[in-house]
Amino acid sequence: MTTFAPFDAADYLDDEETIAEYLTAALEDPNPDVFLAAVRDVARAHGMAQLARDAGLGRESLYKALTPGAKPRYDTVLKLLQVLGIKLVAFPSSEQSTPG
Repeated sequence: MTTFAPFDAADYLDDEETIAEYLTAALEDPNPDVFLAAVRDVARAHGMAQLARDAGLGRESLYKALTPGAKPRYDTVLKLLQVLGIKLVAFPSSEQSTPG
């Protein structure tokens, strides 16, 4: 019988490009919990305690902010992304039709 280790995305989030692609894909999902889960995976890959310190948050506060169903403050999410070296960018949706 073959045994497989459980998949953990955090094991593969080891460079900025991969992290950016992972978070971008999560942002495309309409469920906000998907993005929080992705940020949590990235945070675990970097080390939660160190990330909390670098962002000026308590470790428990960071865990609470990234739990499924949490509604973290916008500034908290921005602090985390900044510490992780991630910048959010807005683009026009290609799905919208242009007037005319």
